[in-house]
Amino acid sequence: MRATRARAGVDRLTGPELSCFVPEARGWPADIGVIAILDGAGLFDGDGRLRITDIRDAIAGRLHRASRLRQVVYRPAPGLGRPLWVDARRFDIADHVHVRGLPATADYADLLRACEEVRQHQLDRSRPLRQLWLLPGLPGGRAGMFFRAHHAIADGPAAVTLLGALLDYAPAAASPIAPPWRPRPAPTARDLLSDNLRWHASTLAGAGSYLAHHAAVAARLRRAWPAIREPLAEQRTRRTSLNRPIGHARRIAVVRSRLDLVKDAAHGVGGTVNDAVLAAVLAAVAGGLRELLQSRGENVAGLVLRAMVPVSLHDPSLGPAQGNQYGVMVVSLPVGEPGTAQRLRSIAAQTAWRKEQPRRAWGTGLSGSPLVQRLAIRVADRQHFIHVHVANVPGPASPLYLAGARLTEAFAVVPLSGNVTVGIGVVSYAGQLNISVIADRDNCPDLPVFTEALDRCLSGMTGGAMTTTPPADGSPAA
Repeated sequence: MRATRARAGVDRLTGPELSCFVPEARGWPADIGVIAILDGAGLFDGDGRLRITDIRDAIAGRLHRASRLRQVVYRPAPGLGRPLWVDARRFDIADHVHVRGLPATADYADLLRACEEVRQHQLDRSRPLRQLWLLPGLPGGRAGMFFRAHHAIADGPAAVTLLGALLDYAPAAASPIAPPWRPRPAPTARDLLSDNLRWHASTLAGAGSYLAHHAAVAARLRRAWPAIREPLAEQRTRRTSLNRPIGHARRIAVVRSRLDLVKDAAHGVGGTVNDAVLAAVLAAVAGGLRELLQSRGENVAGLVLRAMVPVSLHDPSLGPAQGNQYGVMVVSLPVGEPGTAQRLRSIAAQTAWRKEQPRRAWGTGLSGSPLVQRLAIRVADRQHFIHVHVANVPGPASPLYLAGARLTEAFAVVPLSGNVTVGIGVVSYAGQLNISVIADRDNCPDLPVFTEALDRCLSGMTGGAMTTTPPADGSPAA
């Protein structure tokens, strides 16, 4: 269920939202985002200049569709409760829709590099925590687009909702007339104190009732135990170079594919279409990691690594995804297995079982304790249990448009933290299935080895040639 938020007009941050700020204490960016390609039609005037004023007006007319787009995080004085969302006192669309031109001879690697340079600048906490960047200068009159948002605003599915609120599903959609907007006054100190006292009273009452019903407690523990036991029961694995303390700079590379090809390749493995696609991608990721480690001279015989995979807990009956509602699934990757088909069958079998286990949203229960989060972040750069992060986000099945320009491709940007040096974002969009690889810049100079191997594994499964874009640092493909 979606977390209860507003009490007496006070919109406190949920546990999952608060947890998204924890990695920043170690300098690890907590953004998620989408890198996209626009076909350019309608974006430029007769002199070839970007119609930035018209584009900003078009986006401003859509901001009322999602309140978080004009809200900031307010941290009250001690005793007044945890942080809350309030309307920004001042809002200027120019602070959130930016232009950065690419070099005259730009290619897609230049676009990825520019997005990474933008992402290194932390979002201004005094303003709504999201930006949209337009990056004109790609071949054929195309332009890049980079939408970034703090993870506290949205998880992957909710970010798709936000992007859909800002864009159109038709090339000639009329610009909406936005209703007048005035920021709502922030709650007073008295409001916050009363709300905080009510929250503590309800928490204590709930805890007492919970402990009084031993049978209910036992039943909940039994339901939750499979998900708790799941990672604890995993066999120990050898340490590899994939786990090294990371910095704040990244390399970005992308691999393009088609959703129908990957669906056909995973046909027969069971589960939903999304489950089958995830299994196919994980099998290719395992193959890519196999070749990457081999190229580093590491022994992969019998090696099993673990991927952390977010699982959406959004309830579709409540409407489009909002905020953060995701659990964590740990999937074993048989990197030591040389055959892609064998890896696919093994991964599909375990993900089918793991997806059925009950899960709580990350940042709730024990994982929502500030003490637990502080301890976890202190040891995150020394853990050797999770080796790679893989996020799979179903995107719009129909094309999106910005000021009449079609969004032709989309790639997800995922965060890294701790000592996990490689993260993978998978997004389906208008028949495409595109994969982005985010790697720590200093610990993964050989990123092309991984992306080329992942590409070959996907191609082997689908029988079709994929397209790999070099990393954002301009390194040549392997």
